[in-house]
Amino acid sequence: MTDIDATRKCPVLVTGGAGYIGSHAVLALKDAGWPVAVIDNLTTGFRFAVPDDVPLYEGDIEDAALLSRIFSEQGTRAIMHFAGSIVVPESVENPLKYYHNNTVKSRALIEACVKHGVQHFIFSSTAATYGIPEDSPVTEDTPRQPINPYGWSKLMTEQMLADTSFAHPLNYCALRYFNVAGADPQARSGQSTAGATHLIKVAVEAALGKRENVSVFGTDYDTPDGTGVRDYIHVSDLAAAHVLALAALIANPSASLTMNCGYGRGFSVLEVLDAVDRTTNHTITRIMAPRRAGDPDSLISDNSRIKRTLPWKPQHADLDEIITHALAWERKLSEIRKET
Repeated sequence: MTDIDATRKCPVLVTGGAGYIGSHAVLALKDAGWPVAVIDNLTTGFRFAVPDDVPLYEGDIEDAALLSRIFSEQGTRAIMHFAGSIVVPESVENPLKYYHNNTVKSRALIEACVKHGVQHFIFSSTAATYGIPEDSPVTEDTPRQPINPYGWSKLMTEQMLADTSFAHPLNYCALRYFNVAGADPQARSGQSTAGATHLIKVAVEAALGKRENVSVFGTDYDTPDGTGVRDYIHVSDLAAAHVLALAALIANPSASLTMNCGYGRGFSVLEVLDAVDRTTNHTITRIMAPRRAGDPDSLISDNSRIKRTLPWKPQHADLDEIITHALAWERKLSEIRKET
């Protein structure tokens, strides 16, 4: 199955659709002909990230009355849920914020789905649910042992979805992301958050003179060059996986899914920085810094389940291409900010 009949492309509400990954999911849905609307409170999202012809409801997913109105006006039958807080160190410093934004509000959204008969739910989960796994690559059956409130807040939502799907006619897919990077190849959207902590975002900012340097946190890991190894996935390939997962839920309403989203191979911090230097013909200043607590040596996905379950064929699984798209967006973002 590569697609579903157009008559079965139900209206989808994307929460956090003005944010980084959510906005790419909106583009992927729109490009594939799905009716789509967005709810975003715009605390970290950007109005410019939502296409002009996509309805944008500015508000909170905890607002039951607003959700009821959206579901009625849009005929919503499926949710893609990206809204939430994502900065791991902040979750340690302010755990209650994360349990509220990521868990309590997700509960309110799930409850609204049950009340209004929304039957399909795609959830933006994370490899942080695994904590520091003993083995890498990581499979979906690797023990979930989060080491921070961010990971716990996401795992709690996975559990709520599992329990709700058992008790009500709602099926779900939890997609556990590894390191998301890059931008829409047509430069329609990208990572726009000021002060973002994603390595490739930080590195391209440094390459364009928006940062003075890049910190390398830890050089004594058990990896070939001593720096942490991560599995980087292009955001557009990730968005495509969401659309295919939704089609799978509609095709089999009695089944739910949990799948890793990554390429199954990793790059070290120094390899990423070398690739940015190579792509930009500019040498980034690197500051060697101590390890951050909780960073594993290597975190790479076993992606065999998603490849077995969905007709997902990554189109941008090349590090230099990921960086090229991130750079193009960073340059465009500078122009957008000049205009606003």
